Amino acid sequence: MVSSPIDMLKEHLPVEQDPVVLSGDVKTGLVLVDVVNGFCTVGAGNLAPRQPDKQIQDMVDESVKLAQVFCKKNWPVFAFLDSHHPDVPEHPYPPHCIVGTDEAKLVPALEWLEKEPNATLRAKDCIDGFLGSMEKDGSNVFVDWVKSNQIQVILVVGICTDICVLDFVCSALSARNRGLLAPLEVVIVYSRACATFDIPLDVAKMSKDITAHPQDLMHHIGLYMAKGRGAKVASEVLFGA
Repeated sequence: MVSSPIDMLKEHLPVEQDPVVLSGDVKTGLVLVDVVNGFCTVGAGNLAPRQPDKQIQDMVDESVKLAQVFCKKNWPVFAFLDSHHPDVPEHPYPPHCIVGTDEAKLVPALEWLEKEPNATLRAKDCIDGFLGSMEKDGSNVFVDWVKSNQIQVILVVGICTDICVLDFVCSALSARNRGLLAPLEVVIVYSRACATFDIPLDVAKMSKDITAHPQDLMHHIGLYMAKGRGAKVASEVLFGA
């Protein structure tokens, strides 16, 4: 029997995943990356799914559950919202999540976060949310959030596993290693609450301007790269007393 590419990838590049238990003994913050209509809601824009997508919907469902639990416990939540000015393109991607449109808004199931006092929302105009948190005066909204809440652990979820999630995680880990994010110690990526988009090879071959992006394979690669940079990858998130 011939193994599928994803099975071969998982065999040669395994990603160790374990359940994690979060408790009030360690200050933990939830980071939602780009759970916006432009990436998650069917037909919402150039980079939105064209049809219902199970991996993306599962990511949204898990993210909503986590946000509800964190807010109920009064634990801090930070949400990145991809948001671009129409005259500032983000190559190589087509126009997406334009400021003031529904694309740049949280998915309907998370709109309540806009009025949640426990949540900090940050519109970003670049792939990497850490860079997108920089202010003109040199301060960083995400760094300030970590420090003001004395966060020791962040749980990262969202889309895309191998793009915006990965870039943010790598920057956060580098900043932690340089001592810029004290008291942050641990960065956790929750695999079931992350997702990426799907462009099968046969579809990509139909146009020279499209690059193949097989969903399951690229999701795995994103998790593998995050793990290699020092993040923990969680298979399940549980809550202790």
